[in-house]
Amino acid sequence: MSANIMIVDDAAFMRMMLKDILTKNGFTVVGEAENGAVAVEKYMELKPNLTIMDITMPEMDGLQAVKEIRRRDSTARIIMCSAMGQQSMVIEAIQSGAKDFVVKPFQADRVVEAVTKALK
Repeated sequence: MSANIMIVDDAAFMRMMLKDILTKNGFTVVGEAENGAVAVEKYMELKPNLTIMDITMPEMDGLQAVKEIRRRDSTARIIMCSAMGQQSMVIEAIQSGAKDFVVKPFQADRVVEAVTKALK
């Protein structure tokens, strides 16, 4: 199943890891962003099928970005990723319209499962 995915994380290493997992499983990474503000702009430009968004980032965090993207496009599909111990933020993200979340460090099968589920 091919889908266009945008990855948003302030750590280039995390974006690279996610991109590797996604491309090995047949998904296309159409764009990357290093913070929420860039993510909102790129989302509107690229219109990806799915966005994978980190919660904690400079300039605009993932929660603000999810709200802004969903305000502009109510059909946006977004999966949050967070480190352990950010449960309250994850709950807020889901309430803001995120479809799912994956915990860092990433486990490939969990990422693929979340992506596949969110795209259905």
